[in-house]
Amino acid sequence: MVLVFAETIDGQFKKAAFEALTYGKKTAEVLGTECVALTLGNVNDAGQLGTYGASKVYTVDHPHLATFDSQVYASVIAQAAQKLGAGVVIVSHTSTGKSLLGRIAARLNAGSVPAARTVPNFVGDSLRVHKGVFSGKATAEYAIISDVKVISLAGNEIPPEATGSPVSTDSLDVEVPAPKVKVIETNLQQGDTAPLPEAELVVSAGRGMKGPENWGIIEDLAKALGATTACSRPVADAGWRPHHEHVGQTGVAIKPNLYIAIGISGAIQHLAGVNQSKVIVVINKDPEAPFFKAADYGVVGDLFDVVPRLTEAVKKFKAQS
Repeated sequence: MVLVFAETIDGQFKKAAFEALTYGKKTAEVLGTECVALTLGNVNDAGQLGTYGASKVYTVDHPHLATFDSQVYASVIAQAAQKLGAGVVIVSHTSTGKSLLGRIAARLNAGSVPAARTVPNFVGDSLRVHKGVFSGKATAEYAIISDVKVISLAGNEIPPEATGSPVSTDSLDVEVPAPKVKVIETNLQQGDTAPLPEAELVVSAGRGMKGPENWGIIEDLAKALGATTACSRPVADAGWRPHHEHVGQTGVAIKPNLYIAIGISGAIQHLAGVNQSKVIVVINKDPEAPFFKAADYGVVGDLFDVVPRLTEAVKKFKAQS
């Protein structure tokens, strides 16, 4: 059996959950077994996971699951895997999934692979899976030889496939431990756009902006596109933008459908946090900027000329649509 933990936010499933379910179904087909889903906490319409490949959905709801706690969630997922006899456990490679992967594997005495990019296949007695290494510059094949395998799926690698139909849900009886950490206060960043980890469209800028006083042209483009704004680390360190907008290896890792990088040279640390983007567009006046090597599309030009013209083109296109 393949068990997929389906992530939610405020009771709604993340896109990553549907990707993981599709991946789980494909993995189950390779293994000749079934794929089931697990939800934790209060979830709306859990049965819809059948549309993306789950043959059954198990739910666990408890007051201790209302706020995410990696130790509590890992304990419940590991118990579910043992109770259901799962041979493969799949989570999403999100901030939540990253904190769960190792804990689940340790509880199950399982081998694990983070940020998998391909559907596994059997070679002998091992399950083989590929993942990116060296900040995405190379691909490595991993062989998992343990009885139970735990995998996290990298974002934007397996498109969700809604080819099934809703299924029934069952409540799973497991022990939900009390969290060891008490949450005193939660302070969420409020905004009109999606949080960076969930954003489909992201407009980001770097030191090429020359100063915080010029950031309006970035916000204008983001508003026209309905995108979330982001920045490079030097911009955040200089105080031009808040640190929660910093994307990259030492900031927020993102996986949008479209990432527009403006005035960012493309240091390897920045690329490591954005290389899961489906489409990357780079705007930079330096034709030798390293970011162009990672871009799907590039514009060589002065951002103060290119970006306002792009914003107007987007507005004009939307007005005609």
